[in-house]
Order: sequence, then C-alpha cells, then structure tokens
Amino acid sequence: MRPPTLLVIEDEDRMRRLLELVLKPEGYELLLARTGEDGLRLLRETEGLDLIVTDLQLGAVSGLDVLQAAKQTRPDVPVLIITGYGTVKSAVEAMKKGAYDYISKPVDNEELKILIARALQVRRLSQDNQALRAGLHERFSFDRIVSRSPQMAEVKRLAMEMARTDVTVLITGESGTGKELLARAIHYASARAAGPLVAVNCAGIPESLLESELFGYEKGAFTDAKKSKAGRFQLADRGTLFLDEIGEMSPTAQAKLLRVLEDHLVEPLGGLRGIKVDIRVICATHQALPDLVRNGRFREDLYYRLSGCPLHLPPLRERTGDIRALLEAFLEAAARERGTRLRNVSPEALAVLQRYHWPGNVRELHNAVEWLTISCKDDEIRPEHLPANLRGSGATTRRDLPALLSFGLSVEELEKAMLQEALQKTDGNVSEASRLLKITRNTLRYRMAKHHLP
Repeated sequence: MRPPTLLVIEDEDRMRRLLELVLKPEGYELLLARTGEDGLRLLRETEGLDLIVTDLQLGAVSGLDVLQAAKQTRPDVPVLIITGYGTVKSAVEAMKKGAYDYISKPVDNEELKILIARALQVRRLSQDNQALRAGLHERFSFDRIVSRSPQMAEVKRLAMEMARTDVTVLITGESGTGKELLARAIHYASARAAGPLVAVNCAGIPESLLESELFGYEKGAFTDAKKSKAGRFQLADRGTLFLDEIGEMSPTAQAKLLRVLEDHLVEPLGGLRGIKVDIRVICATHQALPDLVRNGRFREDLYYRLSGCPLHLPPLRERTGDIRALLEAFLEAAARERGTRLRNVSPEALAVLQRYHWPGNVRELHNAVEWLTISCKDDEIRPEHLPANLRGSGATTRRDLPALLSFGLSVEELEKAMLQEALQKTDGNVSEASRLLKITRNTLRYRMAKHHLP
C-alpha cells in the first residue's frame, strides 16, 4: 500500500523545511513547492495526490487560487490552509469556499499532524463511500434484472423512463416477482442515487407501531417517548422511500401518507407543525388495491394518487421464457461465490421447470437452484435431480388444477373453508396460518372477521 502523497506549498524556506521535518517521519510522500505557480503545476502533473497543505499568502498566486484550482480539478482532495497572524478572516473565507480546515502560525506540530491524519481519514471514508455507492449502482442496475421476455422488457423500459423523473411509482405483482429489486433499480438510476434508499415493509411492522416508525414522534408524544425520533420519511430525505406491502397501512397512516405525497410535509406524532421533506416514494403490493378500495380498506384518493405511474411484474408462469436465463444467472452466481461446478441444465429438466406453476415465482426458482447446487454432484441438471415437488404432483399448471367448480361452492364458501382448515392445522395460530395461506397477518385477520371466525 503506497503512502499518502501530500503537496506542501510554502514560500518561506525556513517554514517549508520545518514542515518537511515534521511530516516526513510520519511516512508521507511529500511534494514541496515554493510558489503558488509551482503548486499549480504539481497539482496538474501529479497523479494520486491525497492532500494539499498551502500557505494563504504566497504572492501573485495565493492559497485561495490554489484552493479554487484544486476544487475544480481535484474536488475530492482536501486542502489545509496555513495562515499567519491577521489573516484568520481570510482563512475562514477559504473554508467557506471548500477548504478542509486551517491552522495558524506559529504552527503547533502535533495539531498539524492530527489535522492531516483526520483529513486523510475523511478522504478515505469518502472514497469508500463512493466505491460502495458505485457497487450498489452496479448491483441494482436494470441490467441485473435478468429477463428475455417481451413482458419484462416493456416493464424495464417504462421503469427507466420513470427513473428520470420524480413521480410516485406503484409496483404490483405476486410475492417473489422482484418488486423490491425493481424499486432499487429505479432509485439507483435516478438523480437521487447519491441519497439514501430507505425500505419499509408495512406488513412486517405491527399496526400500532407503523405510524411512529414512518412519521417519527416528538418527546412526550406517548408514555415511552423519552426523546424525539425521526421517522423513515425524514431518514429518506433527499433520497427514496420504498413502502412495500402498502395495502397493509392503517387508515390513519394512509391519510398522513397522502399529505406527504401532496405537500411533502411529515407530521411526527405529538408534533405541532409539519416537517418539510424532499423524497421520492415508491410503493409496492401483491394485493389488488381496487378490491381493497371497494371493501373500504384503502383510501380511494390515495389509490388514485399512487396509481398514476403503475408497473406490473408478471408472474414467472406467464414468462416461462425467462426461466432459462434466470437459472443460468443463479448457477453462475453460485459458481462465482461458492465455487460450485453445476453449470448446465438438460432440455428435459428445463421442460419440467417450464411446466411448473411457480407459485413463489423468481424467489422459489432461486431457492430451488440453491438446493440443486448443494445436492447435485454432476455438472448438468437432469430431471431426477429436481426436488420432488417440481417433478411430482406438486408441479401442476393451471390446466392440472382440480375443477373447483365441481364442488358446487361459492368463492366466499371456498375462502371460509380454506381459512378454517389453516387455523385448524395451526391450532389457531394466526401467524402460522397466514404463512400457510401465503397472506399477511392483517389480511388473515380481516378475512376472519369477514367470515365471523374466532
């Protein structure tokens, strides 16, 4: 690892020599300039410059000129100003123009070392942050959404167009179709990519806590509110808030969300005034919001506010042409991360996978590939390697489903029977029953109340 490179610009020979004696033993690579002109030349010619230390008063080309040139050509390189008596005001002005800090003459050697070490640490953190953001941008780009079907090509085209704007987006689709992945792609392709992306699963937070989690609260708003807490809307300021399972929001939270979307004002619990926020909201749900509106469980005005720019992710069974591409991508990732040797799929095995109904969509396919990379010792997937539920009776298509109408039951009677069976199998455990039925706890409670089930 190379030592940090420092450009030191000082027109006084004695001071320049002192700085060299102080900084050289710290392991820094020093570039010394005796004039502002020399400093600008080294600034242009030197690659890998980590920090600039410059006197404020240098002659024709001042330390402020060096600062301005550095901010234009090397905006990530911190500049430390050395100022003499009577020029502190100018040094403060330099900080307003982007200098990292200043130190007054006579220079305290230990203070100088601490300031330089701190500036270099801040720069390293900034570089790490930039690298992390670049990695996230690559990881969640639209190119990483694997697909070959025309349906998904159209979804990605529309999403890329929406990413160029600040519109509110509503993503719909069954569980496991990749709604959060699409939301992240929109964020990292937008002008807000440098800001935070805050994700909230509305179904994963108890209804009693959801409002305070989203909008925050002031000290004393309720018994345990010992101090104020910012909500997720405030944490997402200058970025994107992703609200998953938006259909699980309480009526009160829905009303507050509507105001945020219309006025960009957040009202914390117990607060006397709204707080302005600069955010973009992306919502997602696996439920049919129009049905929830008709049942009185979702505000009609909020639905129309959200549904202006909808994106629907089709289920995997409706885009079986994507299965091979997804399978190959998952196998490649497993080989890269864990060194697995499973790389190919036989035509017969692929046919089985394309006939399967995939109720869990892409997530279920990914889990199946994970199982195959552990259990299969060959380099090609054949039908006998597939899990039993994929190649056996569980691998049903819509054509293979039993003729439910032959039972003579109405939709309401069939739904009630399913609820009763799930509750009976789980001894009345609502959480377990909701998992069996693949619905959220709140949805199950609503349907239990609708059918007058205890």
